[in-house]
Amino acid sequence: GGSMGVVVGERIAQAADDAFARKVPLIVVATSGGARMQEGALSLMQMAKTSAVLARLREAGLPYIAILADPCTGGVSASFAALGDVTLAEPAALIGFAGPRVIQNTIRTQLPEGFQRSEFLLQKGYIDRIVHRRDMKKDVGMLLDYLGPKRPAEAEEPAPATGTDG
Repeated sequence: GGSMGVVVGERIAQAADDAFARKVPLIVVATSGGARMQEGALSLMQMAKTSAVLARLREAGLPYIAILADPCTGGVSASFAALGDVTLAEPAALIGFAGPRVIQNTIRTQLPEGFQRSEFLLQKGYIDRIVHRRDMKKDVGMLLDYLGPKRPAEAEEPAPATGTDG
């Protein structure tokens, strides 16, 4: 994990801008303990910044694949990690804005078994698929084949015109 601050926000924005310029899908692997509190409001602004650049990709019809690793919490989970057209997660990954202990102490209620783990979130529809890290390359490759633009060599030739003369 790490935390999201100005540098991470800028890197995500630049990656999205590059994908937009090249008209290719964007893939982001997210793991974080939250926002960089030392940066104050500038850190929190990255949630809006990253969400805005991803909206631009969506408007352009360019796929965004979010891969959530363990842990994926705080501002990252509430911004760019939550916005994938397809969202994959590693098994048993902790995913959520606040941790389970914070939530349980706040609402003073016992949380369901596995709360905020990828398996629980898959059942609730928050993520699309759980993928072991060893299988990630293959699965992402299949997604790109399905979602991505056709490469020039794969572009279909137009069908020959048929008709009758005369």
